[in-house]
Amino acid sequence: MNAEGDMLYVYAIVAGDDYAPAVTGIDGSALHMVGRDTGPRAVVHRHTRGPFDGPDDSVRRWVLEHSEVIDDAWQNSPALLPVSFNVIVRSDPETEATATQQLEHWLDDSAVMLSRRLEELCDTSELRVEIFLDGGLLEEVDAEVGEMRTETESRPAGVRRLLEKRLEKTEKEIVDRAADRIYPEIRARIAAHCLDIEEHRSTSRESGLTPVIMASCLVKSTDATALGAELTALKKAQPALSIRFLGPWPPYSFADVSISEERNPSSSAPDSPTPNPQGETT
Repeated sequence: MNAEGDMLYVYAIVAGDDYAPAVTGIDGSALHMVGRDTGPRAVVHRHTRGPFDGPDDSVRRWVLEHSEVIDDAWQNSPALLPVSFNVIVRSDPETEATATQQLEHWLDDSAVMLSRRLEELCDTSELRVEIFLDGGLLEEVDAEVGEMRTETESRPAGVRRLLEKRLEKTEKEIVDRAADRIYPEIRARIAAHCLDIEEHRSTSRESGLTPVIMASCLVKSTDATALGAELTALKKAQPALSIRFLGPWPPYSFADVSISEERNPSSSAPDSPTPNPQGETT
């Protein structure tokens, strides 16, 4: 079989157990496993085209189908390492190694690293925590800005516009200081329930909300409820907090799987698949 016809599309790496996919892959592709029974194995489909690329609606559907395969492996095997969308292993015309042989060689070469990481991720989930401060509910804003508001309302229109800009800046500074002040405690209370935590930079998506922390949390599946209870306690102690708690998902942010370039892969879309939210909002 030529190089174009002998390719494997890779979804995930699982532990060497008896897992067998119960779903189909992208565009209904039949799935099978590659690798030794006792070692890490890859979930793949035979591929006969280039990387998936096309209209946005098609890409969204392909990414969703990719993530459904990962979700099946996550729910039915002890542990898995998700692989990014559009990772394709080709045959090697120089060595005449088939795509399956290429992938088997990589699995063998990486067996120690993969097995260690799979063991670390056994029975884990990824949860997303996003916490904002609502300046309109923060008591400090009313306390410090109240006099400025009263003074602004009594001034002529021209002066009032200038004071309103100063008032807006002062309110923002107060909320920013409050967010910086509470961040260390909030992060520590979240991290106490996590095996690992990865923070993300972001700006507020809604007017009046100031980000405090946005993080992906790796937790033992049995600790997800405890993390939710901690967030509920934070909200009760500070009503100005706006909290989003999403998941659980496979450990997308903690996989760190990169198939070696020596195995001649093709990856045109390096972004991880979009998780399918199943969470709640506090």
